[in-house]
Parts: sequence; structure tokens; C-alpha cells
Amino acid sequence: MAITVSIELNRDLEIPASYDEVFDLLADVPKSASHFPKVDKLVDLGDNAYRWEMEKVGVDKHAIQSVYACTYHADKEAGKITWSPIKGEGNGVVSGSWTLSAKGDNATAVRFQTSAELTVPLPSLLKLAISPVIKHEFNSLVDTYMANLKKAF
Repeated sequence: MAITVSIELNRDLEIPASYDEVFDLLADVPKSASHFPKVDKLVDLGDNAYRWEMEKVGVDKHAIQSVYACTYHADKEAGKITWSPIKGEGNGVVSGSWTLSAKGDNATAVRFQTSAELTVPLPSLLKLAISPVIKHEFNSLVDTYMANLKKAF
């Protein structure tokens, strides 16, 4: 048995750095991922595609690990970085985007949007209890990621 948890997230932030600096960091997936908490492994699949293997959460046979893969596309002129899921890689399906705009020479407005579906091997009875926990953990990871990105500049 398995349950699927769906998550939608949006974040807006201002980063105290130039548009070029911010875009270059976010478009460089390994560099950007280095600021994301609890990444166990980021695997380069080639052609700007990466598999994210997150740290396991839980204990022994009850540990849950999120694994998903995405293909990334960066368009500096449009101020957009997007990612789309690679089907059949892991237990998650994730898509999203960064949208950037310059706020003068030394600040960049950034919008982060993502949607994810995570399938975990748990009885459906637990969905009501586990779903909020998974959503909270994902929100917490993204909030830490945003704070880490701001500190990077």
C-alpha cells in the first residue's frame, strides 16, 4: 500500500545581489542545491537533468526517503528557470520555476513556485496523519533553502 501527498508552494523574496549573480547561482543546479537542506545526493543525469536523493526521515524500516528527478531549463532574458519531472525516477514528481526581476543594481526579486507529489509506502489509513507532517517538513526545508540563498550573497 502507498499514499500520495500533494504539495504546492510559492515563495517571494528579495536577494541583496545583482540579477546576474542571482540568476547564475539559481541556474547552476549543483550550486543552488548545495544550499538546500537534507540533500543526501544530487546525481547528474546529463542534459541538465538531475536526480535529487534526500536524506531518510524516520527509523529503520519506517524511514521515508524522497527521490525525484527533473530536467532544468534556464532563460536569462526572460528571467525564468523551470524544472519538469522525469517520470519513473524515484517516488516523487516535482515541477516548478524561479522567476527573477532586477530591483536596481544590487537587489533581485525572486519568486519560487513548485508543486510536488510524493508517494510513500504507508497504509492509506495513515494519510490523514502523515500528510500534514510531510507538508510541514517540505515547507520547513524550502524556508531554510530561501534563508540559505539570501545568506549566500
